[in-house]
Amino acid sequence: MTIPDMLPGGREKRSLRRQGIYLLPNSFTLAALFAGFYAVVQAMNHNFEYGAMAIFIAMILDGMDGRVARLTHSQSAFGAEFDSLSDMVSFGVAPALVIYEWQLRGLGKLGWMVAFIYCASAALRLARFNTMIGVVDKRWFIGLPSPAAAALVAGLVWICLEYGYDTLPHMNWLALAFTAFAGLSMVTNVRFWSFKEIHLRRKVPFFVLMLLVLGFLLLVASPPLVLFGFFVCYGLSGYVGALWRRHKRPRAVQS
Repeated sequence: MTIPDMLPGGREKRSLRRQGIYLLPNSFTLAALFAGFYAVVQAMNHNFEYGAMAIFIAMILDGMDGRVARLTHSQSAFGAEFDSLSDMVSFGVAPALVIYEWQLRGLGKLGWMVAFIYCASAALRLARFNTMIGVVDKRWFIGLPSPAAAALVAGLVWICLEYGYDTLPHMNWLALAFTAFAGLSMVTNVRFWSFKEIHLRRKVPFFVLMLLVLGFLLLVASPPLVLFGFFVCYGLSGYVGALWRRHKRPRAVQS
């Protein structure tokens, strides 16, 4: 028995110390979870645009918690598990419910079945990601990341409501196709670039800064159009890359 354990309250203090959590990174995770829950509430109230925007806010917060944890050296197993549970709500349940209440409800059983496929695919994607940490190349994601899949679904809702496209004929079938594509892309073996090779401390050519300024101006001018366009291109990039690698693969020499 050590001296701290012999002191009054020593065992309790050590136990509480073991159970403590890092407040700063988990605060961002909690905020992302709240944004996902808020998106669900807004979908139930038929405020679909607010729900879609809340999902994008959850994406920003989700991208910050891990970086804050690494910068402050406050990574923990608790934080990793908490982040996965938060992602399931914000990028699994929330987008499925928003798109279902917006367009898929009118398709009957087919609508809620596709919404569930998306939700289940998000759960499978997160579980597979957790088991593959440290195994796969960090430059690539295997399957479309759940935040990007959520951006495809929420972006479609946001851009259609922003520009009045929700009244176009057969919009429900387009929403169905986007939901199915986003869901199934999460569980494929297609590789998607992870952006982890980008180092902000490295020097870059001057034109990169000008491109950054241009991108910022476009984002301010039309946030839903720019964000939706970016994630559509990202969602297609994995398949384009797979086709390109297959085309470039050397064929076996026939005897």
